[in-house]
Amino acid sequence: MDKEQQILNHIRMNPFISQQELSSKVGLSRPAVANYIANLTRRGEIKGRGYILREESSIVCIGGANTDLKARTNQKVRLYSSNPVKMIEACGGVARNFAENLSRLGVNTSLMTCVGDDKEGNWILKETKGQGVDVSQVWVLPTERTGTYTTLLDIDGESIVSMADMNIYEKITTSMFEEKWSHIVASQAVYLDTNIPKECISYLIKRCRDENIPLYIDPVSSAKAQKLPFRLDGVELLLPNREEAEMLAETKIDSIKDCQLACEKMRQRGVQKVIITLGDQGVYYFSTEESGHLPAFETEVVDVTGAGEAFASCAIYGIMNQESLFSACQLGLAGAALTLQTEKSISSFLKPDNIHEIVNQFS
Repeated sequence: MDKEQQILNHIRMNPFISQQELSSKVGLSRPAVANYIANLTRRGEIKGRGYILREESSIVCIGGANTDLKARTNQKVRLYSSNPVKMIEACGGVARNFAENLSRLGVNTSLMTCVGDDKEGNWILKETKGQGVDVSQVWVLPTERTGTYTTLLDIDGESIVSMADMNIYEKITTSMFEEKWSHIVASQAVYLDTNIPKECISYLIKRCRDENIPLYIDPVSSAKAQKLPFRLDGVELLLPNREEAEMLAETKIDSIKDCQLACEKMRQRGVQKVIITLGDQGVYYFSTEESGHLPAFETEVVDVTGAGEAFASCAIYGIMNQESLFSACQLGLAGAALTLQTEKSISSFLKPDNIHEIVNQFS
Protein backbone atom coordinates (compact mmCIF):
# COMPACT_ATOMS: atom_id res chain seq x y z
CA MET A 1 0.00 0.00 0.00
CA ASP A 2 1.43 3.41 -0.87
CA LYS A 3 2.14 6.05 1.81
CA GLU A 4 -0.70 8.30 0.67
CA GLN A 5 -3.25 5.51 1.12
CA GLN A 6 -1.77 4.61 4.51
CA ILE A 7 -2.12 8.23 5.66
CA LEU A 8 -5.74 8.34 4.47
CA ASN A 9 -6.54 5.10 6.30
CA HIS A 10 -5.09 6.39 9.58
CA ILE A 11 -7.02 9.68 9.24
CA ARG A 12 -10.20 7.70 8.54
CA MET A 13 -9.70 5.77 11.79
CA ASN A 14 -8.82 8.90 13.80
CA PRO A 15 -9.68 12.25 12.15
CA PHE A 16 -7.84 14.09 14.96
CA ILE A 17 -4.56 12.19 14.68
CA SER A 18 -1.51 14.48 14.89
CA GLN A 19 1.01 14.79 12.07
CA GLN A 20 3.69 13.60 14.50
CA GLU A 21 1.72 10.40 15.18
CA LEU A 22 1.09 9.92 11.45
CA SER A 23 4.80 10.24 10.70
CA SER A 24 5.70 7.47 13.16
CA LYS A 25 2.90 5.20 11.91
CA VAL A 26 3.83 5.44 8.22
CA GLY A 27 7.59 5.84 8.62
CA LEU A 28 7.94 9.33 7.14
CA SER A 29 9.25 12.62 8.47
CA ARG A 30 6.67 15.12 9.73
CA PRO A 31 7.31 17.61 6.86
CA ALA A 32 6.80 14.75 4.35
CA VAL A 33 3.47 13.90 6.02
CA ALA A 34 2.49 17.60 5.83
CA ASN A 35 3.19 17.56 2.07
CA TYR A 36 1.01 14.48 1.54
CA ILE A 37 -1.79 16.11 3.55
CA ALA A 38 -1.52 19.35 1.55
CA ASN A 39 -1.83 17.36 -1.72
CA LEU A 40 -4.76 15.30 -0.41
CA THR A 41 -6.53 18.47 0.73
CA ARG A 42 -5.97 20.19 -2.65
CA ARG A 43 -7.48 17.15 -4.40
CA GLY A 44 -10.47 17.17 -2.04
CA GLU A 45 -9.67 13.74 -0.55
CA ILE A 46 -9.56 15.45 2.83
CA LYS A 47 -12.46 17.81 3.32
CA GLY A 48 -12.22 18.48 7.06
CA ARG A 49 -8.96 19.59 8.58
CA GLY A 50 -9.86 18.76 12.17
CA TYR A 51 -6.68 16.89 12.94
CA ILE A 52 -4.58 19.84 11.78
CA LEU A 53 -6.67 22.34 13.75
CA ARG A 54 -6.22 20.18 16.85
CA GLU A 55 -2.49 20.76 16.69
CA GLU A 56 -3.07 24.48 17.02
CA SER A 57 -4.54 24.04 20.52
CA SER A 58 -1.94 25.56 22.79
CA ILE A 59 -3.63 24.08 25.84
CA VAL A 60 -6.21 21.37 26.53
CA CYS A 61 -8.44 22.19 29.53
CA ILE A 62 -9.78 19.07 31.25
CA GLY A 63 -12.41 19.04 34.00
CA GLY A 64 -15.73 20.64 34.85
CA ALA A 65 -18.30 22.43 32.69
CA ASN A 66 -21.68 23.12 34.25
CA THR A 67 -24.36 25.74 34.72
CA ASP A 68 -23.81 28.25 37.54
CA LEU A 69 -26.95 29.39 39.35
CA LYS A 70 -26.23 32.36 41.58
CA ALA A 71 -28.81 33.58 44.10
CA ARG A 72 -27.79 37.06 45.29
CA THR A 73 -29.40 38.75 48.27
CA ASN A 74 -29.30 42.50 48.96
CA GLN A 75 -29.69 42.04 52.72
CA LYS A 76 -28.19 39.90 55.47
CA VAL A 77 -28.87 36.20 54.81
CA ARG A 78 -31.26 34.57 57.29
CA LEU A 79 -30.71 30.84 57.63
CA TYR A 80 -33.74 28.52 57.98
CA SER A 81 -35.90 31.26 56.45
CA SER A 82 -37.01 32.59 53.07
CA ASN A 83 -34.56 35.10 51.56
CA PRO A 84 -35.44 37.48 48.70
CA VAL A 85 -32.82 37.01 45.99
CA LYS A 86 -31.98 37.92 42.42
CA MET A 87 -31.16 34.80 40.35
CA ILE A 88 -28.41 34.80 37.70
CA GLU A 89 -27.64 31.84 35.43
CA ALA A 90 -24.28 31.54 33.68
CA CYS A 91 -22.00 28.96 32.09
CA GLY A 92 -19.55 27.71 34.68
CA GLY A 93 -17.20 24.93 35.68
CA VAL A 94 -13.55 25.40 36.63
CA ALA A 95 -11.99 24.02 33.42
CA ARG A 96 -14.65 25.66 31.21
CA ASN A 97 -14.22 29.09 32.83
CA PHE A 98 -10.44 28.73 32.63
CA ALA A 99 -10.67 27.82 28.92
CA GLU A 100 -12.89 30.82 28.12
CA ASN A 101 -10.62 33.21 30.06
CA LEU A 102 -7.53 31.95 28.22
CA SER A 103 -9.35 32.20 24.88
CA ARG A 104 -10.17 35.85 25.68
CA LEU A 105 -6.42 36.35 26.23
CA GLY A 106 -5.77 35.10 22.68
CA VAL A 107 -4.59 31.57 23.52
CA ASN A 108 -5.91 28.66 21.42
CA THR A 109 -7.77 26.48 23.91
CA SER A 110 -9.78 23.30 23.70
CA LEU A 111 -12.11 21.90 26.35
CA MET A 112 -12.34 18.25 27.34
CA THR A 113 -15.31 17.59 29.62
CA CYS A 114 -18.72 15.92 29.54
CA VAL A 115 -22.23 17.33 29.43
CA GLY A 116 -25.65 15.73 29.21
CA ASP A 117 -27.65 15.64 25.99
CA ASP A 118 -29.99 18.27 27.42
CA LYS A 119 -30.88 21.96 27.14
CA GLU A 120 -28.15 22.99 29.62
CA GLY A 121 -25.43 20.93 27.90
CA ASN A 122 -26.30 22.31 24.47
CA TRP A 123 -26.31 25.85 25.89
CA ILE A 124 -22.85 25.42 27.50
CA LEU A 125 -21.37 24.06 24.24
CA LYS A 126 -22.88 26.86 22.15
CA GLU A 127 -21.78 29.65 24.51
CA THR A 128 -18.29 28.23 25.01
CA LYS A 129 -17.74 27.73 21.29
CA GLY A 130 -18.97 31.28 20.74
CA GLN A 131 -16.07 32.50 22.90
CA GLY A 132 -13.53 30.79 20.64
CA VAL A 133 -12.96 27.60 22.63
CA ASP A 134 -12.71 24.34 20.66
CA VAL A 135 -15.48 22.09 22.07
CA SER A 136 -15.10 19.26 19.54
CA GLN A 137 -13.55 16.99 22.21
CA VAL A 138 -16.45 17.24 24.69
CA TRP A 139 -18.32 14.01 25.45
CA VAL A 140 -22.11 14.38 25.24
CA LEU A 141 -23.64 11.65 27.44
CA PRO A 142 -27.25 10.93 26.43
CA THR A 143 -28.51 9.47 29.74
CA GLU A 144 -26.83 11.94 32.12
CA ARG A 145 -27.76 15.40 33.40
CA THR A 146 -25.37 18.31 32.84
CA GLY A 147 -23.66 19.37 36.07
CA THR A 148 -25.01 22.29 38.10
CA TYR A 149 -23.44 24.54 40.72
CA THR A 150 -25.81 26.62 42.84
CA THR A 151 -24.55 29.26 45.26
CA LEU A 152 -26.10 31.79 47.65
CA LEU A 153 -24.22 35.10 47.77
CA ASP A 154 -24.50 37.58 50.61
CA ILE A 155 -24.65 41.36 50.36
CA ASP A 156 -20.83 41.52 49.93
CA GLY A 157 -20.79 39.01 47.06
CA GLU A 158 -19.28 36.29 49.28
CA SER A 159 -20.61 32.75 48.98
CA ILE A 160 -22.62 31.62 52.03
CA VAL A 161 -23.39 28.10 50.83
CA SER A 162 -22.86 26.23 47.56
CA MET A 163 -24.43 23.05 46.19
CA ALA A 164 -22.85 21.03 43.42
CA ASP A 165 -24.52 18.27 41.39
CA MET A 166 -21.51 16.88 39.53
CA ASN A 167 -22.40 13.17 39.30
CA ILE A 168 -21.96 13.20 35.52
CA TYR A 169 -18.14 13.40 35.84
CA GLU A 170 -18.05 9.97 37.47
CA LYS A 171 -18.92 8.53 34.03
CA ILE A 172 -15.54 9.56 32.58
CA THR A 173 -13.03 6.70 32.31
CA THR A 174 -9.30 6.44 31.57
CA SER A 175 -10.06 4.64 28.29
CA MET A 176 -11.99 7.75 27.14
CA PHE A 177 -8.81 9.79 27.61
CA GLU A 178 -6.76 7.10 25.85
CA GLU A 179 -9.01 7.48 22.81
CA LYS A 180 -8.38 11.24 22.78
CA TRP A 181 -4.67 11.04 23.54
CA SER A 182 -3.58 12.16 20.04
CA HIS A 183 -5.42 15.43 20.70
CA ILE A 184 -3.87 15.89 24.15
CA VAL A 185 -0.31 15.08 23.08
CA ALA A 186 -0.51 17.60 20.21
CA SER A 187 -1.04 20.50 22.66
CA GLN A 188 1.67 22.58 24.32
CA ALA A 189 0.22 22.11 27.81
CA VAL A 190 -2.64 20.59 29.81
CA TYR A 191 -4.77 22.26 32.48
CA LEU A 192 -6.62 19.88 34.81
CA ASP A 193 -9.19 20.39 37.53
CA THR A 194 -10.10 17.63 39.99
CA ASN A 195 -13.77 17.22 39.04
CA ILE A 196 -12.92 14.04 37.11
CA PRO A 197 -12.46 10.61 38.79
CA LYS A 198 -9.34 9.83 40.83
CA GLU A 199 -8.03 7.13 38.45
CA CYS A 200 -8.33 9.55 35.48
CA ILE A 201 -6.33 12.19 37.37
CA SER A 202 -3.55 9.67 38.12
CA TYR A 203 -3.57 8.49 34.50
CA LEU A 204 -3.22 12.04 33.13
CA ILE A 205 -0.46 12.98 35.60
CA LYS A 206 1.59 9.90 34.68
CA ARG A 207 0.97 10.20 30.94
CA CYS A 208 1.83 13.92 30.82
CA ARG A 209 4.99 13.25 32.84
CA ASP A 210 6.05 10.39 30.53
CA GLU A 211 5.51 12.53 27.43
CA ASN A 212 6.93 15.79 28.87
CA ILE A 213 3.70 17.77 28.55
CA PRO A 214 3.54 20.67 31.05
CA LEU A 215 0.62 20.03 33.43
CA TYR A 216 -1.11 22.69 35.55
CA ILE A 217 -3.54 21.48 38.25
CA ASP A 218 -6.32 23.30 40.12
CA PRO A 219 -7.41 21.18 43.13
CA VAL A 220 -10.95 22.80 43.04
CA SER A 221 -11.85 22.07 46.70
CA SER A 222 -10.27 20.47 49.76
CA ALA A 223 -12.56 17.43 49.31
CA LYS A 224 -11.70 16.99 45.62
CA ALA A 225 -8.00 17.70 46.25
CA GLN A 226 -7.90 14.34 48.06
CA LYS A 227 -8.22 12.65 44.66
CA LEU A 228 -4.66 13.74 43.81
CA PRO A 229 -2.05 10.97 44.14
CA PHE A 230 0.69 11.50 46.73
CA ARG A 231 3.40 11.69 44.05
CA LEU A 232 3.00 14.73 41.82
CA ASP A 233 6.17 14.33 39.77
CA GLY A 234 5.86 16.01 36.39
CA VAL A 235 3.21 18.51 37.57
CA GLU A 236 4.57 21.92 36.58
CA LEU A 237 2.17 24.02 38.65
CA LEU A 238 -0.28 23.43 41.50
CA LEU A 239 -2.83 26.18 42.29
CA PRO A 240 -4.48 25.48 45.68
CA ASN A 241 -6.30 27.99 47.86
CA ARG A 242 -5.42 28.18 51.59
CA GLU A 243 -7.76 25.34 52.65
CA GLU A 244 -6.64 23.04 49.82
CA ALA A 245 -2.97 23.80 50.55
CA GLU A 246 -3.48 22.92 54.24
CA MET A 247 -4.94 19.57 53.21
CA LEU A 248 -2.25 18.80 50.60
CA ALA A 249 0.65 19.86 52.84
CA GLU A 250 -0.92 18.46 56.05
CA THR A 251 -0.07 21.68 57.87
CA LYS A 252 -2.01 24.69 59.21
CA ILE A 253 -1.59 28.01 57.40
CA ASP A 254 -2.06 30.98 59.75
CA SER A 255 0.65 33.26 58.35
CA ILE A 256 2.72 34.01 55.26
CA LYS A 257 5.61 32.10 56.87
CA ASP A 258 3.31 29.04 57.07
CA CYS A 259 2.74 29.35 53.30
CA GLN A 260 6.46 28.85 52.68
CA LEU A 261 6.47 25.65 54.78
CA ALA A 262 3.31 24.33 53.08
CA CYS A 263 4.84 24.97 49.63
CA GLU A 264 8.03 23.16 50.62
CA LYS A 265 5.96 20.16 51.71
CA MET A 266 4.02 20.13 48.43
CA ARG A 267 7.31 20.49 46.55
CA GLN A 268 8.50 17.30 48.30
CA ARG A 269 5.62 15.49 46.61
CA GLY A 270 7.21 16.26 43.22
CA VAL A 271 5.42 19.38 41.98
CA GLN A 272 7.70 22.04 40.43
CA LYS A 273 5.84 25.30 41.21
CA VAL A 274 3.08 26.17 43.70
CA ILE A 275 0.86 29.25 43.93
CA ILE A 276 -1.39 29.44 47.01
CA THR A 277 -4.29 31.85 46.51
CA LEU A 278 -5.23 33.68 49.73
CA GLY A 279 -8.39 35.59 48.73
CA ASP A 280 -8.17 39.27 49.68
CA GLN A 281 -4.65 38.65 51.07
CA GLY A 282 -3.28 37.98 47.60
CA VAL A 283 -1.08 34.99 46.73
CA TYR A 284 2.06 33.15 47.82
CA TYR A 285 4.23 31.78 45.01
CA PHE A 286 7.01 29.21 45.25
CA SER A 287 9.54 27.49 43.03
CA THR A 288 13.20 26.52 43.43
CA GLU A 289 14.16 29.82 41.73
CA GLU A 290 11.83 32.31 43.45
CA SER A 291 9.24 32.62 46.20
CA GLY A 292 7.31 35.37 47.94
CA HIS A 293 4.00 37.00 48.83
CA LEU A 294 2.06 39.41 46.64
CA PRO A 295 -0.91 41.36 48.07
CA ALA A 296 -4.16 41.51 46.09
CA PHE A 297 -4.79 44.57 43.91
CA GLU A 298 -7.41 46.90 45.40
CA THR A 299 -10.73 46.64 43.58
CA GLU A 300 -14.47 46.84 44.14
CA VAL A 301 -15.88 43.38 44.94
CA VAL A 302 -19.24 42.71 43.27
CA ASP A 303 -19.08 38.90 43.14
CA VAL A 304 -16.24 36.50 44.01
CA THR A 305 -17.41 33.72 41.65
CA GLY A 306 -14.88 33.06 38.89
CA ALA A 307 -12.05 35.10 40.44
CA GLY A 308 -10.00 31.94 41.10
CA GLU A 309 -10.23 30.78 37.47
CA ALA A 310 -9.40 34.32 36.30
CA PHE A 311 -6.27 34.33 38.47
CA ALA A 312 -5.23 30.87 37.24
CA SER A 313 -5.77 31.65 33.55
CA CYS A 314 -3.88 34.96 33.63
CA ALA A 315 -1.00 33.48 35.69
CA ILE A 316 -0.71 30.49 33.33
CA TYR A 317 -0.94 32.88 30.36
CA GLY A 318 2.16 34.53 31.86
CA ILE A 319 3.95 31.21 32.42
CA MET A 320 3.21 30.09 28.84
CA ASN A 321 4.73 33.38 27.67
CA GLN A 322 7.95 32.69 29.63
CA GLU A 323 7.24 35.25 32.36
CA SER A 324 8.79 34.76 35.82
CA LEU A 325 6.51 33.29 38.51
CA PHE A 326 6.42 36.73 40.18
CA SER A 327 5.27 38.45 36.93
CA ALA A 328 2.81 35.63 36.17
CA CYS A 329 1.23 36.12 39.62
CA GLN A 330 0.92 39.88 38.99
CA LEU A 331 -0.99 39.15 35.77
CA GLY A 332 -3.15 36.66 37.69
CA LEU A 333 -4.00 39.21 40.39
CA ALA A 334 -4.91 41.73 37.66
CA GLY A 335 -7.26 39.19 36.05
CA ALA A 336 -8.86 38.39 39.41
CA ALA A 337 -9.36 42.12 40.14
CA LEU A 338 -11.16 42.59 36.80
CA THR A 339 -13.42 39.59 37.44
CA LEU A 340 -14.33 40.64 41.01
CA GLN A 341 -15.84 43.83 39.53
CA THR A 342 -18.59 41.97 37.62
CA GLU A 343 -21.59 39.82 38.51
CA LYS A 344 -20.54 37.47 35.74
CA SER A 345 -18.10 34.60 36.34
CA ILE A 346 -15.98 35.90 33.44
CA SER A 347 -15.13 39.52 32.72
CA SER A 348 -15.63 40.78 29.18
CA PHE A 349 -12.70 43.17 29.88
CA LEU A 350 -10.25 40.27 30.24
CA LYS A 351 -7.71 41.16 27.55
CA PRO A 352 -3.87 41.19 27.58
CA ASP A 353 -3.71 45.01 27.33
CA ASN A 354 -6.08 45.46 30.28
CA ILE A 355 -4.30 43.08 32.66
CA HIS A 356 -0.89 44.55 31.77
CA GLU A 357 -2.32 48.04 32.38
CA ILE A 358 -3.53 47.04 35.88
CA VAL A 359 -0.11 45.55 36.70
CA ASN A 360 1.62 48.76 35.59
CA GLN A 361 -0.82 50.84 37.60
CA PHE A 362 -0.04 48.97 40.86
CA SER A 363 3.68 48.38 40.40
